[in-house]
Amino acid sequence: MRIAAVYDIHGNLPALEAVLSEIVKESVDCIVVGGDVVAGPLPNESLQLLQSLDIPTQFIRGNAESELLRHLAGEPPGGLSERANEEARWVAEVLSPENKQFVASWGQTVRLLVTGWGHVLFCHATPHSDITVFTKLTPEEKLHPLFAPVSESVVICGHTHMQFDRKIGNKRVLNAGSVGMPFGDTGAYWLLLDSEVTFRHTQYDLTEAAVRIQQSSYPHAEAFAANNVLQSPTETQALAFLSQLEAAQAAI
Repeated sequence: MRIAAVYDIHGNLPALEAVLSEIVKESVDCIVVGGDVVAGPLPNESLQLLQSLDIPTQFIRGNAESELLRHLAGEPPGGLSERANEEARWVAEVLSPENKQFVASWGQTVRLLVTGWGHVLFCHATPHSDITVFTKLTPEEKLHPLFAPVSESVVICGHTHMQFDRKIGNKRVLNAGSVGMPFGDTGAYWLLLDSEVTFRHTQYDLTEAAVRIQQSSYPHAEAFAANNVLQSPTETQALAFLSQLEAAQAAI
């Protein structure tokens, strides 16, 4: 089985279009959408495009979708920040009833049998959480309890928007990166899994994408276009930011 893993789209429709154009050429058997499709400029359009695909597609709930669903249920969104909570409230206003129902149907993980790899587990952040932050710098001993109970030897995640490939105990844990809101460099990042793992980086017209995003009704359209499309946080900046989030979570 040949699988494309696309994570953290964040409503960046131009980036998603570019990645899907490449995926179609790869003749994949399945696409795994690893969460955080919404919480960005064009959530309805991104969901509609994903639902229109002829390729079998599996969906995983990310923290953005969980925050949305909690808000729709009348609960606090419980995001990583007040900005994330604001995003959930905005998405709830603009998302169509059909797309709300669609998002509510997503599970927390997907498990697929891949030739040469056995069963592979796809999750958003960790196998039992869609919000836990960890990076390539997180000590293995801290992560071992989170991954040791998993029966699969390969786990593919996202959430922190930076690709990595690391060992945690006897597990190989891969981060697919972010399609729509990358950290480290511009463009769109995803992962191709068949007999081997290939980290992919898709270039697209950033100027055109910025214009389309600026024309959306997204309240942070200008900032998103400037800081997440035309340029991105550097790896150093991103790791510092993620380490702060990780420390804050550990302190709770």
